[in-house]
Amino acid sequence: MPLDSSESDRGFADLCRLSPAEVCAGLAATPDGLTAEEAERRLRQYGPNRIASEGRATALEELWAVARNPLNALLLGLAVVSYFLGDVRASIVIAVIVLLAVGMAFVQQHRSNRAAAELRAMVRTTASVRRPSGGGGEPFREIAIDRLVPGDVVRLSAGDMIPADLRLLDAKDLFVNQAALTGEAMPAEKFAHACDKGEGPFDLSNICFMGANVVSGFATGVIVRTGAKTYFGRLAREIAGRRVPTAFDRGIDRFTWLMIRFMAAMVPAVFLINGLTKGNWLEALFFAVAVAVGLTPEMLPMIVTVNLAKGAIALSRAKVIVKRLHAIQNFGAMDILCTDKTGTLTQDRIILKRYIDIHGEECERVLQYAFLNSHFQSGLRNLLDNAVLAHSELHLTHGADSGYAKVDEIPFDFSRRRLSVVVSRADGRHVLICKGAVEEIFAVCTRYADGEQTGMLDESHFAAAVEETCALNMDGFRVVAVAYKELDPVKTAYSVADEADLTLLGYVAFLDPPKETARAALASLAAKGVQVKVVTGDNEVITRKICSEVGLAAGEILTGGRIEAMSDAQLADIAVRTTVFAKVSPAQKERVVKALRAQGHVVGFLGDGINDSPALKAADVGISVDSAVDIAKESADIILLEKSLLVLHAGVVEGRRIFANIIKYIRMGASSNFGNMLSVLGASIFLPFLPMAPLQILTNNLLYDFSQTAIPTDNVDDEYVARPRHWDIGALFRFMVFIGPLSSIFDYATYGVMIYVFDAWTNARLFQTGWFVESLLTQTLIIHIIRTARVPFVQSHASPALIATTVIACAIAIALPYTWVGGELGFVPLPHAYWPLVAALVIGYAVLTHLVKAWFVRRWGL
Repeated sequence: MPLDSSESDRGFADLCRLSPAEVCAGLAATPDGLTAEEAERRLRQYGPNRIASEGRATALEELWAVARNPLNALLLGLAVVSYFLGDVRASIVIAVIVLLAVGMAFVQQHRSNRAAAELRAMVRTTASVRRPSGGGGEPFREIAIDRLVPGDVVRLSAGDMIPADLRLLDAKDLFVNQAALTGEAMPAEKFAHACDKGEGPFDLSNICFMGANVVSGFATGVIVRTGAKTYFGRLAREIAGRRVPTAFDRGIDRFTWLMIRFMAAMVPAVFLINGLTKGNWLEALFFAVAVAVGLTPEMLPMIVTVNLAKGAIALSRAKVIVKRLHAIQNFGAMDILCTDKTGTLTQDRIILKRYIDIHGEECERVLQYAFLNSHFQSGLRNLLDNAVLAHSELHLTHGADSGYAKVDEIPFDFSRRRLSVVVSRADGRHVLICKGAVEEIFAVCTRYADGEQTGMLDESHFAAAVEETCALNMDGFRVVAVAYKELDPVKTAYSVADEADLTLLGYVAFLDPPKETARAALASLAAKGVQVKVVTGDNEVITRKICSEVGLAAGEILTGGRIEAMSDAQLADIAVRTTVFAKVSPAQKERVVKALRAQGHVVGFLGDGINDSPALKAADVGISVDSAVDIAKESADIILLEKSLLVLHAGVVEGRRIFANIIKYIRMGASSNFGNMLSVLGASIFLPFLPMAPLQILTNNLLYDFSQTAIPTDNVDDEYVARPRHWDIGALFRFMVFIGPLSSIFDYATYGVMIYVFDAWTNARLFQTGWFVESLLTQTLIIHIIRTARVPFVQSHASPALIATTVIACAIAIALPYTWVGGELGFVPLPHAYWPLVAALVIGYAVLTHLVKAWFVRRWGL
């Protein structure tokens, strides 16, 4: 029977002491893997290999997610208070308001989650699994990670995520990054042989845990635990919901609590003033509760959710898949984009163009040895390897690998920047073939090959090699050096120590032409206020060449060597002024991103390699591509189905559009509530009755909320999305202070009209009806003034949906006093003379608000 995958940590300590054969026997598996039938049976038994946070939320969980909000809790509390105070109708209206907000948010969230699940299925992470259909030694094939089960045998190589908790069966120079589990930045070396138990589970040298990733080397292992029963699954349950708040999240929270503080100050004051001046304390309490509801921006969670969900669906049409909804806003706020040049500035279609000896002459042997190195290596094949292997005519015509057999391999890593394979020739001799960065190959070479002859390398040879490679770089070629060493067949296991005293054979040169769209894409991003910075491992010469071809001014290039010598403060100062960073390591990419963020910039990072994952996590918004290695896709917030800066441009615009529509509601709510506070306080002081009945305030609030539900569909002016937008609570406060009191001016004008023109001092119901209509009309129509910096209705038009909800809300406000429902709410028909006066007030309010807004925009912007 298989070992229980939920056994205690002590079980791993026992497993590490067993041989690979004993481990497989304990799991009722074999090194050849599970059959498809057995794997299917175990999948039913153990369930999908998903951690808790990846599971699809149920409808009840989605409903709870949108309902658990302090604003909703506050409103429901007020509904309960109203009910026990005897005002059942008020409690029903408050409940309807909550249901409207929660219901719309739930429907949109449910649609968004369903669409997001379908989109994520397009970016599936797979593992290489051995699933025999008959006989042993079956080749590995790619299977979705969520279908892995205990007993599956998987193959690991550089760039792979560890797909589950597993015991290694064999390994070669395997280094694993366990930082996501342990916080330790340095990779840990893993082995397949049995070992004694370590101080903790992560010290077990033959156990790999889900959540880690392979830095270098390769291995096979048998899966022991999957899904929520893995260490990573348990950790995910513990930290679920602990997402670090973004600046946008913090801004929303600050606005919410600002409104709650307003309410905390306003409601007791209204209660006391009305109780003291009118003597009816119960009625004053009803009124205070209604005012509290009116001051609550209860539609904010719905507006945010619907905007983000609609944005994610819109971006999917532009071939952008959003993994984390809140990353959309950061996408729009991004003002610096760091990217590698390969595939973004270039075509990502690398072609092997030249293969030359140290004198610059074409050399077939260089090509053959490069082919052998790429052909026999079993790690992650990069674009250069694929370009070498694409020379199939060499393989078919010359039989480049005939007579050779692989003996061993020394995998690539980012410190050595080279890879070696050891092959045996037909005569039995071993040949170590090393391919990698030119300077790293130079460092381990002592001789050079010239035809069939060899000689000792000296300084003149190095100088000539540097000149030759520099000339190739200036022509846009990426250059890789090839070296070798012949060895007696005295051993079959080789290590980095054997990469010494090599013979330099020559170079292979690759061309990756610039993208035809790169220049236009860079210009469009620059026009939107996004500065593109190139952060690449390539050398400065070829990087400058590519940048010049796509119209990007490289300026002074900052290299990895200089970055290494800088403090964080020095790097932060110079990084802002630098456009190109060349020959940088993964850790240096991460430092560059952090340095830019430290200067107050919102930084995006576009990467698809193993070496990009630290920078992807460090960025405000990590962007990767569908074809990226597993660790890059897992680290990213956003996945591009097409690696193009033009696609990014569409994402930036959509992010800013979403932010614009959210901020419209916030500006509207802040200024409206501030104005209402001033109006209600004044009216409560001088009127002998309540300025509006509690149920009338709630009805006003319900109709106003309905009119705002279409804001997520609204159009956004081009100039608003022309530059990055950041959350600014100070700007919001200024807007509230200058725009909010304008509504109070016209509220007080309405009070005067009702008292002095229609003699409503002794007719409370007439006064309340008149203010209800004017208040709702001005609040509902003013969104069309606030939503744009332009002249509304002339230079900028709202969406049809927003116009429709505005018209409906206004029509109900005008008709309500003449209906039986209005009578139940305490309204009375208004005199005919009221309507031209209220029309003049509404027009005057709109004109004055536009003029003040125009002045505000000139002074501070919108």
